[in-house]
Amino acid sequence: MAKSQKLILASGSPRRVELLAQAAIEPDRLMPMDIDETPGKNEHPRSLARRLSHEKAEAAVKALKGDYGWSGAYVLSADTVVSVGRRILPKAELVDEASNGLYLLSGRSHRVFTGVCLVTPDRKFRQKIVETRVRFKRLSRAEIESYLASGEWRGKAGGYGIQGIAGSFVVKMVGSYSNVVGLPLYETISLLTGEGYDVHFKWAEGAR
Repeated sequence: MAKSQKLILASGSPRRVELLAQAAIEPDRLMPMDIDETPGKNEHPRSLARRLSHEKAEAAVKALKGDYGWSGAYVLSADTVVSVGRRILPKAELVDEASNGLYLLSGRSHRVFTGVCLVTPDRKFRQKIVETRVRFKRLSRAEIESYLASGEWRGKAGGYGIQGIAGSFVVKMVGSYSNVVGLPLYETISLLTGEGYDVHFKWAEGAR
């Protein structure tokens, strides 16, 4: 039986695509949304993750207006925020941003928040916010410089990607690993299932 449901991922993140693929879910369309991700004054990291994921979903729905071929599609968006206390670390695009982030994270704990937002075919918004606590070992200058040279930090919240070399920096983690990668799988699947999306469509046939 052919699957009639459509899923749009309002992101261009290959990590989020890979995580969905892990659950045998393949978005029918990728729609990266370019929005202003600047935190508001005194905005809490959790609130920022919630707001940005909602705004990305809203932007995708607005972009789909009048495109009747996608009128009944589910829209999924997410945004990940890394913080030390209330200090929000940027998604590193410059080497100085990544360097500053790594020195700040060295030898201490930080929190990773991901806001996940699902828009249903009848355009109801459903959200979950997931928090993971991560502690890094104390990083030497040589480790930081070598990691910066790897380029793995680019475009990543907090200046690191846990699924790569930086996974070796983690001393302790409390919470979801996939959340730190960029999309908490358990909560995402729960949202989709709760709103009637058939996440098991490919399971019986074999995902790969």
